[in-house]
Amino acid sequence: MNHLLRDLAPLTAEAWEVVDTEARTRLTELLAARKLVDFAGPHGWQRSAIELGSVEVIDAPDAALAAKQRRVQPLVELRASFTVPRSTLEDIARGRPDPDLDTLAEAVRAIAQAENTAVFHGYAAAGITGLTEASSQSPITLGDDYGDYPMSVAKAINALRLAGIVGPFGLAIGPDGYTGIVETAENGGYPLIRHLHEILGGPLVWAPGVTGAVLVSTRGGDFQFDSGQDLSIGYRSHDADEVELYLEESFTFRVLEPDAAVALV
Repeated sequence: MNHLLRDLAPLTAEAWEVVDTEARTRLTELLAARKLVDFAGPHGWQRSAIELGSVEVIDAPDAALAAKQRRVQPLVELRASFTVPRSTLEDIARGRPDPDLDTLAEAVRAIAQAENTAVFHGYAAAGITGLTEASSQSPITLGDDYGDYPMSVAKAINALRLAGIVGPFGLAIGPDGYTGIVETAENGGYPLIRHLHEILGGPLVWAPGVTGAVLVSTRGGDFQFDSGQDLSIGYRSHDADEVELYLEESFTFRVLEPDAAVALV
């Protein structure tokens, strides 16, 4: 037994498999940041911080001494609670192929969007500086006309190349912008999304939690997502009618090369 206390939950092995599979399937689509940055870990629930490889000078205990303190970046814990009706668990035991797990879906959306937002736009309370905050590149305007997106993306790529950053490149874009891209065809009927893929040479990612869009190099080594405990489901309590579970993770994020990202606003 570990801190997730899954063994204490009134869920059969079959029910746990259904719940875990549902969460995993939904998270795969929603975790946009992980498709564009390096992933390190998971290092386990006990990992509290990552070493930054630097120090800061602090007051020494004696005038004859010098003192420095190692710098670390702490991990943040995120938890999204949800309940599963006992009736749903009974339906799973009966073999129902589409059990009602809407509350799980809501928890997945909430925690995935929070993770994406932290990576792309930062999470000050957790000490995380996001891609758009850390970028040394000037933001580039997207505009209201989706037909102009290829020019804006090309300008962003050119800015990275002038800074010595090579591709392939990836673009994370919020749901509304992504829908607009998918629905737009350029003159002659050529799909806009295909044109953007050709310019990028890498992925165009639907990214809940992103404001505007963010262009990054996907060459590797520029951005790192450090996972302590990867997303897992734990047990909290139950009564005669419902079981309370939660989706939890611990992580932090670092921008190692500020030149390798551009915000499109």
